Amino acid sequence: MIELNIESHPLLDAAVFVTEFQDALGNLSSVAEFAQCFSLETPAPIQSCDEVRVAVRELLRQDGFKPTGRNKPAAEYLIRAAAEQRLASINPAVDFCNIVSLHSGLPISVVDLAKTTAPLSVKVAPAPSSYVFNPSGQEIEIGHLLALFDQQGACATAVKDSQRTKTSPDTKTTLSLIWGTRQLEGRTEKSMTWYRQLLASFGAQTFDVPV
Repeated sequence: MIELNIESHPLLDAAVFVTEFQDALGNLSSVAEFAQCFSLETPAPIQSCDEVRVAVRELLRQDGFKPTGRNKPAAEYLIRAAAEQRLASINPAVDFCNIVSLHSGLPISVVDLAKTTAPLSVKVAPAPSSYVFNPSGQEIEIGHLLALFDQQGACATAVKDSQRTKTSPDTKTTLSLIWGTRQLEGRTEKSMTWYRQLLASFGAQTFDVPV
């Protein structure tokens, strides 16, 4: 059983679960039947708005991080990409994460569980802290930002996830973390419910993670 410790935080309302796919992601078909969900015009059980954007930024700002410029919450990048019709399929794990994040307005991290080393925890990263977030080796400074940690260090945040634990064609099991805020009561739970329903409709199994 996966266990994750979340340090007490005045605003964080996180939801975490594990997904087991029927096969490695590289062997699974695309989520073509859900492609319309990459558009903000597609009806969804939950919709983003300015109130959500402001509340999420306040969550990230709570401990001293500045969620502006290149450090904007991940959901804001998705909303812009969707508006410019640049949001495309990557793999089933990332696609469903992006769909729910796009429509809910909440940042969501998805990591390859096999690439992590227990124990797992969520806490504010000390400053300075950084990690590589893309294949070209670019780094992001995450000091003062809430982050998912494993034994090797930080591996995901509400801005960008670490390249070290990102999904690949060999990924079979993932951990998803919704970076919700207590200022948006019920939104985290509603987003997680829809997220897990989408995964189930694709044939994947999801499991609760005690926190």
